[in-house]
Amino acid sequence: MSHYAKVENNKVVEVIVAEEDFFETFIDSSPGQWIKTSYNTRGNVHYLPDSNTPSGNSPLRGNYAGKGYNYDPINDVFYPNSPYPSWVLSTTTWLWEAPIKYPTDGKKYVWNEEMKNWIEEKIEE
Repeated sequence: MSHYAKVENNKVVEVIVAEEDFFETFIDSSPGQWIKTSYNTRGNVHYLPDSNTPSGNSPLRGNYAGKGYNYDPINDVFYPNSPYPSWVLSTTTWLWEAPIKYPTDGKKYVWNEEMKNWIEEKIEE
């Protein structure tokens, strides 16, 4: 089985699982187009099924398409909406990146858009 995203005006409006020959008999007169997407592609890397281990295979369209995702027809990739206005879309991973790298000190942080920085997450007791 394969996954397909219905794209209208460069936005994913639906994702389905279907056999490839399904579209030979499927009649869909609504606007948009069906584009194949890979459940195992994220961050422009193809992974082994149900794993965080890269498969070595070519990624398919940057990321698995989710409802509401964007489709860039020039680069033939899917990518999510920006979580914050200050974040920048990586054209390597097709994921959004904060303007400042996430701290690596083992603590948990959340992004503060007003400060444009990571702040330590406070755990209430």
